[in-house]
Amino acid sequence: MPTSFFGWDVRVVDKKEFVDEIRSMIEPVVNSEGVELLDVEFRRERQGYVLRVFIDHEDGITIEDCSRVSSTLSDFLDVMDPIHHPYHLEVSSPGLDRPLKKPEHFARYIGSIITVRTTTPISNRKNFKGFLRKASEDEIILECDGSDFTIPTGLVEKANLAYFETEKARKKQKVRHIPLCDK
Repeated sequence: MPTSFFGWDVRVVDKKEFVDEIRSMIEPVVNSEGVELLDVEFRRERQGYVLRVFIDHEDGITIEDCSRVSSTLSDFLDVMDPIHHPYHLEVSSPGLDRPLKKPEHFARYIGSIITVRTTTPISNRKNFKGFLRKASEDEIILECDGSDFTIPTGLVEKANLAYFETEKARKKQKVRHIPLCDK
């Protein structure tokens, strides 16, 4: 089995760097299909390596969108051959609890409940859940347990929309404070 990706030794390659390289390679292809590339994952799973591509569109994603993008990406990746061993390609919508990766993703969901995990502690914690109050290129402000936490975007390891909790809060018309922080 080959031991390189883009000529890198897989034993020393940085996974994030590799995924970023794949992302930059496939993003124009995905965008050409009229959808947004939301996220890329590459991991070893029970059935082998999986390249998982999440796509989005303001009007939502259909099975036909996933199928069309999968076919186009499969052809593109066969030609470019960046992964030198067998893998499975999966193209999917991000689901209801979609990841938030870019500043514009955070901006789109201001007023929603989100979960955030940071790379380093902020106020002695790394996990947050609360209302997203503000979002900019450099930081987000999350209301959690009645307090506002300013989180630099560079420290966000993972962030997701908490869709069902947001909808439940909207139905109850609780738009200010819900004690939802993970301590």
